[in-house]
Amino acid sequence: MALLPLRDVVVFPGMATPLFVGREKSVRALDRAFESSRLLMLATQRDARVNDPGEGDVAEVGCVSEIMQVLRLPDGTVKALVEGVARARIVQFDPSAGDFLRARVAPFGDADAADPVKAAGLARAAGELFAKYARLGPAGLSREMVHAVSGAAGPAVFADAAAAALTMAAADKQKILEMPGLEARLEFLAAKLQEAIEVIGIERRVRGRVKKQIEKSQRDYYLTEQMKAIQKELGRAEGDKTEHEELAGRIKAAGMPREVEAKANKELARLEQMPPLSAEGTVARTYLDWLIEVPWQKRTRDKLDIGEAARILDEDHFGLDKVKERILEYLAVRKLVKTSKGPILCFAGPPGVGKTSLGRSIARAMGRQFVRFSLGGVRDEAEIRGHRRTYIGALPGRIIQSMKRAGTKNPVIMLDEIDKVSSDYRGDPSAALLEALDPEQNTAFNDHYLEVDYDLSEAMFITTANVLHTIPRALVDRMEVIEIPGYNDEEKEQIARRFLLPRQLAANGLTARDAQLPGDQLRRVIRNYTRESGVRSLERALGAICRKLARGVAGEMGSGKKRARRRTVVVDGPKLAELLGEIKFRDEAAEQRDAVGVATGLGWTETGGSILKIETIILEGKTSFILTGKLGEVMKESAQAALSYIRARARDFGLAPGFYRKLDIHTHIPEGAIPKDGPSAGITLATSIVSALLNIPVRADVAMTGEITLRGHALAVGGLNEKLLAAQRAGIKTVLIPRDNERDLSEVAHSVRARLTITPVENMDEVLRLALARSPWKRRGRAAGQAAGVAGGAGAALS
Repeated sequence: MALLPLRDVVVFPGMATPLFVGREKSVRALDRAFESSRLLMLATQRDARVNDPGEGDVAEVGCVSEIMQVLRLPDGTVKALVEGVARARIVQFDPSAGDFLRARVAPFGDADAADPVKAAGLARAAGELFAKYARLGPAGLSREMVHAVSGAAGPAVFADAAAAALTMAAADKQKILEMPGLEARLEFLAAKLQEAIEVIGIERRVRGRVKKQIEKSQRDYYLTEQMKAIQKELGRAEGDKTEHEELAGRIKAAGMPREVEAKANKELARLEQMPPLSAEGTVARTYLDWLIEVPWQKRTRDKLDIGEAARILDEDHFGLDKVKERILEYLAVRKLVKTSKGPILCFAGPPGVGKTSLGRSIARAMGRQFVRFSLGGVRDEAEIRGHRRTYIGALPGRIIQSMKRAGTKNPVIMLDEIDKVSSDYRGDPSAALLEALDPEQNTAFNDHYLEVDYDLSEAMFITTANVLHTIPRALVDRMEVIEIPGYNDEEKEQIARRFLLPRQLAANGLTARDAQLPGDQLRRVIRNYTRESGVRSLERALGAICRKLARGVAGEMGSGKKRARRRTVVVDGPKLAELLGEIKFRDEAAEQRDAVGVATGLGWTETGGSILKIETIILEGKTSFILTGKLGEVMKESAQAALSYIRARARDFGLAPGFYRKLDIHTHIPEGAIPKDGPSAGITLATSIVSALLNIPVRADVAMTGEITLRGHALAVGGLNEKLLAAQRAGIKTVLIPRDNERDLSEVAHSVRARLTITPVENMDEVLRLALARSPWKRRGRAAGQAAGVAGGAGAALS
């Protein structure tokens, strides 16, 4: 591109510079560039006295610039306004240009990527020096230059803008232009700014000596009168505090620790030196507001009356004895030990069992402030630890925001949906929670925005989760997990009668005199219109009943505003069907008969327990084992283990050793659109396959859960309480559980255990004896080795 040599002028990227061009070659180069791409290579002459510079008279590094405007003056010179685009290096001169200089240029970038933190720190230091330099008001520094430097976006742009605005020799500016590293440019620029500030300071001291004849009293009087006039113009009364004085008073009254107060005062001193409308000044002011408004000393006094706390917990929630007992234990410890740290509780259970509302009741029982925020979908670590103040729109993390919202040091903070935290390239929020939720570390929690330690040990953290396996093990280890199982029908009835129905009546403008829901009809709603572990669907069903009744009440009022006296509507069976429609759930297990190849298993889901109907049929084929029903890898492995156990015990079942070579075994779990996984269906799969092979029906009133080994042992499983609740809802009479799960029965409600016959088993021999309609065992010597037969689709494969 065309090359224009400059005398004692250095152009930087991003800076608009006026040029006066008088030499003929330079004018032709300017014209050629303006007519083509408007891009022009600008390079400073090594010696400004050379009138006709050549290849060796121009600096190797210059700036590619865009010609913004060209104006021809009467004396033949040309005035051009150019704006620097990027650094460039002259690679080779073009001797064929003839009447002007032209050269091949290449981009000249930074040699190494700068450390963003170090570059930001150097830019901030250089920015403070430039602000101080600008306040000294040196000659040649215009207000536009100051605004351009103050508004620079990033350390690189700041370095170029400050170098262009600073009054220094062209050789020093060329040196900055040629420096390959951003950090080196910033350090050199800071040194030159410090040098310029010292020179101006010396000049001022010299002028001060000249003006010593001015009496100090006269100067003070003049300044005082001037200050009064300024205050009057601003509309402030005499004696009003300035903004900085007000901030200093708030810092002192906040009760900060000594090191935090020192940092706040330091930031206030920096704020005083910044221009009032600068972006950095706004950031500093916002930071000071956060430091002041976060509670450092204010606390609420705990209510340590154990009896009153128990009354409040019982008033707000029915059941949940284990959780209430743990809260009362905590209050008792607080009453005896004044310095006890707050616990980290994790309420784990299916949706709708009252985990979040329980947190509010705990705060009310303790007399503390309650704040809640959800972690569902949070994938940025800065949401927990806060943003660095170098980012635009930086804020503290959600924990510090919650402390500010609570206004006290000892609130109850609920972190909902901790099992739904995810991570991506922005960090792992669950790792950031480790410090906040560790009682041994959260005495000095460090938020990236505050940059000071904050004591969280007095806050009581409560987390909620539907499942635990998605939470990192290290995070689970820092919490005290309290399992909240699903409710049985009796508990749901009590919750609906005490809490849900009165709330829905009030929400829909009704009273107890307008509608009555008898106990038998309420139980119908629970069993036939909802099927869940919690009570959300139940509350929605009760809300639907109340809305339809409210419509009838509103219709009878007509256009009047007063409610007419009417009789109380009793929701009986026909009325309930009219309000809610046909029933949605039936007691399927109670209607089934004993069937070959159909075994009832018990599963666990995030919404509670469920029953699994496992079906197996035997077909003519070629040794295929077909598994359908959208099964996970673990359940497929359980099915393979069950089949291997049956093949190993073939003679005991009276099956021929090679019975499987002419058969296809198809095992299916209905509701194929729903993913199913887990090891707890092992004994159920084995029972279904044995029943189909031996043509022996499985008892319809028996359900089972347990993992199977290749030797036929039944291993313990989880979620026993939810599974037993599902068995009770489905009308199951007998439940087979692994013997190792017998210790878990103490956690099951007495009403559930009373309605079920729960039988612990150790191996498949006991399972098959209890689950099949007749014994599956044959004598080993009886017709062993005979060919297997297949009959009726489900067929018997007996020897």
